[in-house]
Amino acid sequence: MTIKELTLLKWHDDCKKTNMPCEYVPKDKFTDKTSNGLTKAICTFINISGGRADRISSAGRYIDNSKMVTDVLGYQRKIGSGKFVKGTTRNGYADVNCTIKGFSVMIEIKMKDKMSEAQHRFAEAERSAGGQYWLVHSFEEFILKYNEFIKGI
Repeated sequence: MTIKELTLLKWHDDCKKTNMPCEYVPKDKFTDKTSNGLTKAICTFINISGGRADRISSAGRYIDNSKMVTDVLGYQRKIGSGKFVKGTTRNGYADVNCTIKGFSVMIEIKMKDKMSEAQHRFAEAERSAGGQYWLVHSFEEFILKYNEFIKGI
């Protein structure tokens, strides 16, 4: 399975779900050149293949408490401030949380960087609990691990 094949697989799946002729159904674009693109491709493949996959975002969020006001001279000014709220997931949580054929699988996506100490601890905890933890760098590597896992079931 390649990224191009995933594009066609998703397109055929979308065609089945609509009442329109396939030539009117747009094709999603996938890439494994970025972490976001690879994560989207992996989640799409697992969901189309009968599994369940969700992207997990451990980043916090910014709450903007400011507002725009008009001063006495008629100028627009921003007053107030905002704050950053820390995320609620544990440090080291994997990028993709999925279930494949009834098994828990956590997938960490790394393009160039390395796993943190917290991610290593999370991986060990997942494996100790009986789940799978995969580290992948490309869609091709993911497919190899996926096929190997399916054969072993």
